[in-house]
Amino acid sequence: MPHSPEDKKRAVTRVKRVRGQLDALQLALEDGADCGPVLQQLAAIRGAVNGLMSSILESHLREELSQVSAGPGIPDKSIEDVVALVRSYLR
Repeated sequence: MPHSPEDKKRAVTRVKRVRGQLDALQLALEDGADCGPVLQQLAAIRGAVNGLMSSILESHLREELSQVSAGPGIPDKSIEDVVALVRSYLR
């Protein structure tokens, strides 16, 4: 869960964007749109949801691992490595 006000605002904005995309998809389906545009809209929605998940997961990892690294343990570079690995996996 994003904790800073900026992170929360970004997450909520992304959710609103996804909701708008889903509404547009629903209208396209109800109007009998061609498959191509519907599939393109689905791909955009999937990308938006993956981006939201990546953002929230990154925030969570940074918060959890920074607490661990405050003691004698994980250096900050390792946190960056984990975040980069997760980012590449979710793309």
